[in-house]
Parts: sequence; structure tokens; C-alpha cells
Amino acid sequence: MDWTELIFKTIFLIIIFVVTLVVAMYSTYGERKVAAFMQDRRGPNRAGPFGLLQPLADGLKMFMKEEIIPLTANKNLFIIGPSIAMTTALLTGVVIPWGGTISIGGRIFSLQVADLNIGILYVFAMVSIGVYGIMIGGWASNNKYALLGAIRAASQMISYELAMGMSIIALVLTTGTLSLHEIVSQQHGMHWNIFYQPLGFFIFLICAFAETNRAPFDLPECETELIGGYHTEYSSMKLGFYLFAEYINMFISSAVIATLYFGGYNMPFIDQLGLSMNTVTFIGTFFFFLKIFSMIFLFMWIRWTLPRFRYDQLMNMGWKGLIPLAMFNIVATGIYYFFTELK
Repeated sequence: MDWTELIFKTIFLIIIFVVTLVVAMYSTYGERKVAAFMQDRRGPNRAGPFGLLQPLADGLKMFMKEEIIPLTANKNLFIIGPSIAMTTALLTGVVIPWGGTISIGGRIFSLQVADLNIGILYVFAMVSIGVYGIMIGGWASNNKYALLGAIRAASQMISYELAMGMSIIALVLTTGTLSLHEIVSQQHGMHWNIFYQPLGFFIFLICAFAETNRAPFDLPECETELIGGYHTEYSSMKLGFYLFAEYINMFISSAVIATLYFGGYNMPFIDQLGLSMNTVTFIGTFFFFLKIFSMIFLFMWIRWTLPRFRYDQLMNMGWKGLIPLAMFNIVATGIYYFFTELK
């Protein structure tokens, strides 16, 4: 990698970082508007035109709030917990291909920070580390409600990561690669994996809801039972980190779903328009973000439609429902490709 590519990658990484923060910030605004629409009310409309400055007002409020660390808490771990949650949420986006290639000054650059040949495994690694932020925060608070929320989060993520991993195994059998860039390339045109792995997509989608602790899977922070769950004792920007990390995870999960199952930045028939490479890349990136925002809307729609599961229902669905379905999907996919190869 020469200096020109290193500078481009650095600038692109900063852009992705800023875009992730902005999308997560305005997802809070979008969620309030979606909830208001479904409940026949207005939602935020005071801070700025149409309430567009509400996320900035919320951020300022978080910064201005008094920061309290309980006397009986483990201070170092109490600080590390939300830091891990926020950091792992931000690190996941570096392997996602946000677009094709662009030409700048005769040089070709890819709109992907790091094209790892084990991109899917990297995503799973970051997601798995993220649970430590919740566990450490809940345990360090020295609060029984926070500890219960942390235990719930750990068991929930372990349960649903198994089914999610198995759904990805079936996808790997279909594509033959772990590279996200290669998976997107294979979905050129309308060869989207949703048509080849509909059951795998269904399992992955449910597990994504559980992994991001979104309703109806928000048992770790169930207000009616655990006050605030694992972040009960948190205030100011430490609480803001936990809440913000959830929206970043929702954005990244939507991007991963769009990448794996909906063709990523591929747009049908765009090659037939006779456009330049840069134009095709920018249109593809725009189309990719449309897919992401559609998935984010689905996350919000489900949250404000379905009631929260009981904890025994949550575990039963994971262990007795999704895992057997994922195993069946792997076997069915393997049998199909075995007999396809024989022909």
C-alpha cells in the first residue's frame, strides 16, 4: 500500500466514522417520528424546523447531565464497560463494502476500508466482544438489577449468535467465500442471496434483532422489570454511549443484512445505462444506503408493533426454534449443492 492509497483509506475511514455517527444520531429522531406516526401524534417538532435539531439537543442534554459513579461500583470497569460497547460498535463498519470503485487522478480506489478474506468472521468477532461491554457495565455497577440485565444480555446473545452463525454457514455454502466484497460481487444484477437463502435471511434477521437488544428482544434493559437493566446506574455520556451504541449496531446490522442478502451496492440494470464508473459507484452507494434505511425502518416498525417477549419465550425461540431451523437450513443447502455438483 503506497502513500496515496493510505491517505485515501484514512480519509474514507473518517468519512465512514462521521456518517455512522450522523446516521445513528438521526436514527433517534427517525424512531421518534415513526413511533409518533404509528401512535397518531406529532413527535419532536420544537428544536429546529420539523424538530431536526432534536438529536443535537439530546446530545447536549447528555453532556450537561451530572455524572454519578456509585461509591460501591468498580470505578475502572464502570468506565470501561460503555467504552467497549461504543468501540466495538464503530469497528464493525471497516469491512463493509460501501460502494464499488472510483477513479481519482487516474488511480482506482475501492470504497471499502479493509477487504478481509474473513470479513464475516471479523463482524462476528466484533459483535461477540460487544457483549463484554454490557457484562462489565452490569457487573461493575454493583446493582442487582444491572447484574440481572447483564446476565440476560449474555445468555441472549450467546443463544442467538449460534443460530446467526449457522445461518451464515448456509450462506457460505452458497457463495463459497467469507469475503464481504466477494459476496457482494456475486450478487451482481438481481442475483441477490435473499432468493437463494430465504430461510437463512429470516433466521439472520430475527437474530439481528436479538443481538442489538431491540424490542421485542430488549429483555436486558426491560424497564418494567429491571428499571434500566445493565445501565441502571449510568448517567451523563456513559449512559449516552450505551444508548448510542445500540443505534450504531442497528445501522451496522442493517448494512450487513443489505450486504449479505440484498446485493449490497448492486443496483439492477445500472450497467445498461452507459454511465461512467464514478457515476455508477455513487448511484450504487446511494442505492445501498436506501436498502440500509429500509432495514432501519423495519427495525423501528417491529419495535412499535410487537410486544416484548417473556424471558422463557425468548430462550425457547432461540434454542428450540431458530437453532433447529438453522441446522435444517444447513443440511438442506448442503444436500441441494451436493446433488447439483453430481449433475
